[in-house]
Amino acid sequence: MASAFQERKLKGMFAAFDADGDGYLREDDFAALVARWSLLPGVGPGTQLRARVEMLLMGWWDALLEAGDANGDGTVDMGELLTLVDRLPTMAEAVTATADTVFDAVDANGDGRISPEEHRRLVETWNGQPVDMTGVFELLDLNRDGHLGREEFAFLWRQFWTSDDPAEPGNWLCGRFPG
Repeated sequence: MASAFQERKLKGMFAAFDADGDGYLREDDFAALVARWSLLPGVGPGTQLRARVEMLLMGWWDALLEAGDANGDGTVDMGELLTLVDRLPTMAEAVTATADTVFDAVDANGDGRISPEEHRRLVETWNGQPVDMTGVFELLDLNRDGHLGREEFAFLWRQFWTSDDPAEPGNWLCGRFPG
């Protein structure tokens, strides 16, 4: 069962996925997420990156529905999402593989690095609104070079989705969370 820390961290992601705010995840919520991501530079309709982003996000929906819809009602609530958290550490390769598409979508200038501004755009795209990112990027920039490289990002991405240790910096990858 997900820890209290994981629950706090994932409540923000659940809220970001739940586009209509009704407390349930549905396919329409993920389609809305695809639409938000399509506003990023380079992810516009008809692009190869847009197709990759849509495949990734709608693939998450399919996997979440299959693994998390315990009562078979075609929706996933927060409790059902949390039961899936226990499986993520055994899926490290799959979790890390999704980081490449996210990285490419956020790396607006294609320089192979995510700047603090590009990271802010990632978090605001998830959330669909501006967020306070004060001090967050500094926690993530493990080598202190002012950017996140692809491997650094993949490492942080995996930590975000699998970590139960509040001290691990990847827990801040998707922005601040309560507590």
